[in-house]
Amino acid sequence: MRLGVVVMILISVAFGATFGALNSERIQFDFYLAELQLPKGAALLAALLLGWVLGGLLVWFLRVRRLRSELRRCKRMLGESRAELSTGGNPVGDA
Repeated sequence: MRLGVVVMILISVAFGATFGALNSERIQFDFYLAELQLPKGAALLAALLLGWVLGGLLVWFLRVRRLRSELRRCKRMLGESRAELSTGGNPVGDA
């Protein structure tokens, strides 16, 4: 790993630990079937992480998969065009 990435990870961990320590009061979540008590800082950081992961998955399923299939189609068309040019065919048409 590069030194910059390691430093950024350590800084993020330090800020997260400080944030959790400053917000250590417990809050209660009622999920109708069960109740859960978590420290406020941990709940906020977990919500942030969950939103980040769900946003990434949403982008992946709505945009990246479609772009990858389009890229495969374009590569296939490029290969066909190169093959046609190497055999001396007319890429513009029969005109």
